[in-house]
Amino acid sequence: MDRGNNFDLLRLLAALSVIFSHAFLLGEGRQDIEPLMILTGGQTILGVIGVFVFFVISGFLVTMSFVETRSAPRFLAKRALRIYPGFIVCLLLSALCLGPALTSLPAAEYFRQPDTWRYVIWNLLMDADQNSLPGVWFSGFGAGNVVDGPLWTLPCEILMYLLVLTLGLARLLTLPAVALLIIGGMVCVWFDTTSIDGVWPSAGWLLPFFASGMALYLLKDKGVFRPAIALAAALGLIAATALHLLLLLFPIFGGYLVIYLALEKRLPVIPAARWGDLSYGLYIYGWPVEQTIVRLSGGQAPWEKLFVLALPISAALAFVSWHLVEKRALALKPSRQPRSPATAKQ
Repeated sequence: MDRGNNFDLLRLLAALSVIFSHAFLLGEGRQDIEPLMILTGGQTILGVIGVFVFFVISGFLVTMSFVETRSAPRFLAKRALRIYPGFIVCLLLSALCLGPALTSLPAAEYFRQPDTWRYVIWNLLMDADQNSLPGVWFSGFGAGNVVDGPLWTLPCEILMYLLVLTLGLARLLTLPAVALLIIGGMVCVWFDTTSIDGVWPSAGWLLPFFASGMALYLLKDKGVFRPAIALAAALGLIAATALHLLLLLFPIFGGYLVIYLALEKRLPVIPAARWGDLSYGLYIYGWPVEQTIVRLSGGQAPWEKLFVLALPISAALAFVSWHLVEKRALALKPSRQPRSPATAKQ
């Protein structure tokens, strides 16, 4: 692995797709008019595909990180330093700045409410069900009191890290084992386990995408990344969409295309991280920024206006988060050997 890849670009596009799709949900309270929802006949939105892309890339790079690290404490330290510093700051800003500014309660009462502190503590413990703050409503839509919706995926991501660690320590980080994970995860997608409360059903639903990245890492030296296979995968994805099986078959066809596009040497490498790796910051700040704009707009906003206004503000917060928090935390990662550039930010 060298710097000649487009992982940064794909993660950036994934984060932007999440903000784009949420503009429909948060600004207008509906997603049936979102472009990908229309194109796929109501199967999914672009932001969900963005989440899939994140998990496929994470599966690939986190597996590589474990293989390079070969130490449980160092691996866990790397994972914690990647997720928690930026996340902690985002939580504190939401609870201690955004909440008091927008709550209908007097400031003193807001800080006396147990739910104010539960929001911070339970989310730090990776329980994303505590997703609102006392007296804070952004709109009258279904998600009108949700402070930061995308945080539901972070507990799932943590479980994926622990899965890689467990398999690695048990010497089960093999293609047959990962193939079983993909199949099990596809069963969860088929039965839509996201409709069941709790982190485990949600993690099961995201498992095939992460495991797809794991499998592709294990196959990376087997000559599987070829234009002819990529074309077949693209046709397979189109067929899956036509058959209304896009979500179910994305781990197979879409997962391959994600890693192929990241690694294909004949494609131009776009320096998407020239001003910093903003994807994580965009992902965690985009929703609260959009919610705040909706609140200031009177409880609703056309999706076009919301997206155009939220994007530069979210990017600015992501820029500050990367340079003042995330980048400095990543510099503390323990390592006994030189890190590959591809995993330096993982």
